[in-house]
Amino acid sequence: MTPTPARRLSEVAQKVGVSEATVSRVLNNKPGVAEGTREAVLTALDVLGYERPTQLRGERARLIGLVLPELQNPIFPALAEVVGGALAQRGFTPVLCTRTAGGLSESAYVDMLLDQHVSGVVFCGGHYAEADAPHDHYRLLKDRGVPVVLFNAAVEDLGFPAVSTDDEVACEQSYGHLESLGHERVGLVVGPEDHMPSRRRVAAFLAEAERAAKRAPGYGARRLSVVVEHAQFSMEGGRAATARALAQGVTAVVCGSDVLALGAIRAVRRSGLDVPRDVSVVGFDDSSFMNCTDPALTTVRQPIEAMGRAAVAMLLKQVEGGRMNTEELLFEPELVVRGSTGPVRDPGAGIAA
Repeated sequence: MTPTPARRLSEVAQKVGVSEATVSRVLNNKPGVAEGTREAVLTALDVLGYERPTQLRGERARLIGLVLPELQNPIFPALAEVVGGALAQRGFTPVLCTRTAGGLSESAYVDMLLDQHVSGVVFCGGHYAEADAPHDHYRLLKDRGVPVVLFNAAVEDLGFPAVSTDDEVACEQSYGHLESLGHERVGLVVGPEDHMPSRRRVAAFLAEAERAAKRAPGYGARRLSVVVEHAQFSMEGGRAATARALAQGVTAVVCGSDVLALGAIRAVRRSGLDVPRDVSVVGFDDSSFMNCTDPALTTVRQPIEAMGRAAVAMLLKQVEGGRMNTEELLFEPELVVRGSTGPVRDPGAGIAA
C-alpha cells in the first residue's frame, strides 16, 4: 500500500527529529531550513524508501553504496565496519549491498543505487576484478559522474581510483619466510584465472621464487620451485586445489585468502599429513579468528583499517568536487607468523605423490 503524504511526513520527521512543518518545507523546496537539516531530511527519504519530489531528484543524497561479494568471509564484514564508521563520521550513510545466490546481481545493485541518487560507491571483490565478467555497470557509473573507489586490482580500462595491498611485498614476505624454513617446492593457491589480484600475485610470487633461486647455490641446475593452482574462493576450492598441489610434491602452500588456507589445512589432513610438521600453510588477510584455528594460521595481514579510511577519503574528495585521481594507492602488508608454518621436514625430498 502506498503511504499517505501525512504518514510520509510523520515518518521522515520522526527519523530526523524535526517537525512535520520542517519536512514539508524541505519537500516543497522552500527557504528557511538549515542546510544540515535539509540534507538530513533528504537522506531520511532515501533510507525510508520514499521517492524525492521531482524538483529535488537531481541532487545526490548523502548515501554511499558499499558493494561486497559476500559476508561469510570475515574480511568483508571487517571492511564494512571500517568504511561504514568512516562514512558516518563525515555525515554519510552507507548502503550495504551483498551478492548472494539467487539474489540481486551487482548490476542490479548499481541500478538501485542510482535510483537512490547515491553520492558515490565503494566496491570490494566485485566484477571489476574479473576479466571475463560484465563491466557495463561500471561504465554507467562513470558516465553518470558518480564517484567510485575500488579495493585491490581491477581490469585495466575502467579508470577508477583504487586502494590495494602491495602484492609484491606480500609475496616477498611469504616466500621469504618459507625459504628461511628450508622449503624449496611451494604451492600457490589463488582465485580463478581471470581474477586480476590473483594474476598479480602469481606474477609476483614467480618473480620472488626466481630471485630466491638465483640467491641459492647451484642456480643453473635448479628448476623454478612453484606450483600454481587456481580455485574458487571457498574452503572446498582451497581443499581441492591444495590436494592437486600436494600430488606434485610441495612442502608448503601459500593461499590467496584465509578461507582458501583453511581448505588447504583440511586437504593436508585428509592426505594423512600434518600441519606444519609435513606441510606448512600461509593465508592472506588475517581475518577474524585466524589466531584461534588449529594450528593458528600464519597469514599476510591486510591493513584493512588504513585501507578503508583511505578509500573513504578518496571517495569523499571526489564527492566534494575534487579532481578524480585514477592512480592506485598501495599499502604494505605484514606477515603474521603463527603455528601453521615450520621447518621443512626433509629438505629437498618433498612429499611423494
